[in-house]
Amino acid sequence: MLARNLMAKVLIENLVKVYPGGGAPDVKVVHGINLEIRDREFMVLVGPSGCGKSTTLRMVAGLEEISGGSISIDGKVVNNVLPKDRDIAMVFQNYALYPHMTVYDNMAFGLKLRKFPKSEIDQRVREASAMLGLDAYLGRKPKALSGGQRQRVAVGRAIVRKPKVFLFDEPLSNLDAKMRVSTRTEISKLHARLGATMIYVTHDQVEAMTMGDRICVMKDGRIMQVAEPLELYNRPENLFVASFIGSPPMNFFRGTIRREGQMLRFVETNEQGAPVIVSLDARLAAKAADHVGKPVVFGIRPEDVQDTATLSNPDPARTIEVKVEVSEPMGAETLLYLTTGASAFIARVNPTDRFEAGQNVTVSFRLENAHLFDGETEAVLK
Repeated sequence: MLARNLMAKVLIENLVKVYPGGGAPDVKVVHGINLEIRDREFMVLVGPSGCGKSTTLRMVAGLEEISGGSISIDGKVVNNVLPKDRDIAMVFQNYALYPHMTVYDNMAFGLKLRKFPKSEIDQRVREASAMLGLDAYLGRKPKALSGGQRQRVAVGRAIVRKPKVFLFDEPLSNLDAKMRVSTRTEISKLHARLGATMIYVTHDQVEAMTMGDRICVMKDGRIMQVAEPLELYNRPENLFVASFIGSPPMNFFRGTIRREGQMLRFVETNEQGAPVIVSLDARLAAKAADHVGKPVVFGIRPEDVQDTATLSNPDPARTIEVKVEVSEPMGAETLLYLTTGASAFIARVNPTDRFEAGQNVTVSFRLENAHLFDGETEAVLK
């Protein structure tokens, strides 16, 4: 079997990457991050372009020089260890296959360089080929393969190495949407079969949510939050994570907390149209008690914006009238793009309901999963 039982924890401590400015100020792209990737874990690094995720991965691989801090693999600091000696295998976005070699030879090439016996090379290649469904293509060259097949060959080339850690750098970016879905499923199955430690970089939060055991969300070279997928979705620690995780994204309204008798209300700040006013439930009121009169951001997921026509007894203190700008029937759901005249937001509603652009509807906010964020620090109120 190609799976191995070696411990392969990866520990990143105070990792820094600085690019010399060449006369201009130096550019710091990774700011002293700390991250532990557990043995056999599928860790996803996700964030927008320029957040430092690929640079971090390349430092783990040894393809980028470390400016500060340390990286340990299996308890050994590898800062000054050559990439070929780190016992890692990397799968790139562009496949990086040799065009003049067959699939078999592409997968075997690294083992041949290391002078493995022919019998072991053949055994490893054929095991990986069977695992990835490539048996029928072993004699073909890359130009005769689809994008998805080429990516499987690149993964197979990594598998035969039996590395301690697999590194994936946006491996699905060049595939079409359908192929991307099927290939990410294959990689998830592969992780389950190999029981290997995998670090996967993507800008696609849907990939991150569906593949990762845990997700590390990055922004501007810093870690925003590390948690399991549903933990990120349900309990974001800051405004950035709340906005980045989820499709469609969370809706946000900026305003203040106002006390009216025993009730605390969120009151949107805007200069046109009717403000969104929401009476807070006991859970949110407890979080907002120290923020009366201070700027806050009210966040609510599209699935928690409900069409009152479907409710038996909507709460008028959490209900507003809005106008439909666009209705997008998706089959399993309908997305409504709504406006108050000042603020635009999205509702995820019943797929059987029909709406027209320009139609006035009344919606209610379900607060069980709503959040309040500090208007200045952008941290979630706890």
